[in-house]
Amino acid sequence: MANDTLMQAFEWYLPDDGNHWNKISEMAQELAELGITKMWLPPAFKGTKSSDVGYGVYDMFDLGEFNQKGTVRTKYGFKEDYLNLINVLKNNGISPIADVVLNHKASADATEAVEVVEVDPTDRTKVLSEPFEIEGWTYFNFPGRNKIYNDFEWHWYHFTGTDFDARTGKSGIYQIQGENKGWAQGDLVDKENGNFDYLMYADIDFKHPEVIKNIYEWAHWFVDTTGIEGFRLDAVKHIDAFFMNNFIRDIKDRYSQDFYVFGEYWNAELDDNVHYLDNIHYRFDLIDTRLHMNLYEASQQGESYDLRRIFDDTLVKNFPDSAVTFVENHDTQRGQALQSTIEEWFKPAAYASILLRESGLPCVFYGDYVGIEGEFSQMSFKEDLDKLLVLRKECAYGEQVDYFDQANCIGWTRLNEEGSPLAVLISNAGDATKRMFVGEKWSHQTFYDAMGRYEDRIIIDDEGWADFPVAAGSLSVWIAEE
Repeated sequence: MANDTLMQAFEWYLPDDGNHWNKISEMAQELAELGITKMWLPPAFKGTKSSDVGYGVYDMFDLGEFNQKGTVRTKYGFKEDYLNLINVLKNNGISPIADVVLNHKASADATEAVEVVEVDPTDRTKVLSEPFEIEGWTYFNFPGRNKIYNDFEWHWYHFTGTDFDARTGKSGIYQIQGENKGWAQGDLVDKENGNFDYLMYADIDFKHPEVIKNIYEWAHWFVDTTGIEGFRLDAVKHIDAFFMNNFIRDIKDRYSQDFYVFGEYWNAELDDNVHYLDNIHYRFDLIDTRLHMNLYEASQQGESYDLRRIFDDTLVKNFPDSAVTFVENHDTQRGQALQSTIEEWFKPAAYASILLRESGLPCVFYGDYVGIEGEFSQMSFKEDLDKLLVLRKECAYGEQVDYFDQANCIGWTRLNEEGSPLAVLISNAGDATKRMFVGEKWSHQTFYDAMGRYEDRIIIDDEGWADFPVAAGSLSVWIAEE
């Protein structure tokens, strides 16, 4: 069975030219040939303006079709471009995954009088005021769409909180009052800041029956309209896990158990990740935030980092069937809220650590693949990533044997039975060698460094072993020459 590989097909600073859906369509065949099998697409829904990356969601039923918020298209293009891209991906054997932003709504059409209490931003369970009235941006009726596809209107009682009082011009975190209101139960959202139900904008109340009904209506319309084959769920640590468990259960029951879903649970504590997985009955996977942070720390600390710890406390080590592994994403790139950008010297090694191992679904970041321009520029790693993707597609199979026996040099082999085995080495200090086994059937065979760091060849000994080298602060991947 071929390895699955995911690509995140966007980064934060893409140009606001409406051409991205078409650009990815043009890349699809090449990416498929490299082994990309799933494509995480950015949010396709109308946001606060044409340049919105997609997380300031205004209208989930507008995929770049209606003149709303000063634009018909989204940042990435028009509805017909999006639908065409999905078909192109499928025709190339790539499963399209939609970024779904359910936590909040932004850029309301009008204000409403709302009774609230102000809460402490550092502890949202702590109330700072008596109930009082604000003018909140909580009324959504989508006049540009004019009730096409769905006639639901959103009011203050469909939300749990907001962050701005238009009457006074004051910002804060305002918890909406009323019957059955309040944050999600503390056990069902992340416990950061006391209760991290509220994140931004108008925070959706997933306990309200009208909200639940509308989200299901939207999901059925969206999947039926687009033919999308999976969801990436944004900000799940802020969304009631009881709702999310039921929602994904029902989506999979309606469409397919193969409808692939993974969630952004931005929390590096293994216990918290496991608690969330328990809450959702392991119905979908989570990004491996701890692994990303380990890779980031390794890139920052250089030779003082003990590479033997690189997988400590990670999902991929402890719950491999639930882990989406990644090196970088749109939140961790330079200039973003969760900036934790892996240093360039270590990035190829970091990608080898997700692409050439047996566990987890690895995700390649578009910004690392094509590069990032502008104030927060990052270099392209396309040449190395193309090599690693081909190695994953063709060689990264079979038993994995780890050689994590040195603080500054780790290695592993993949004892592929159908083709060449792999011998992978990572150094974060000086030149190093490591004696590793690739199989007796490869005795006297010549191996070369597929990454091109070494020109010399290695000969496997009579018993299937060799001393494989790696250059200082580098990565080498050795495979059979024939």
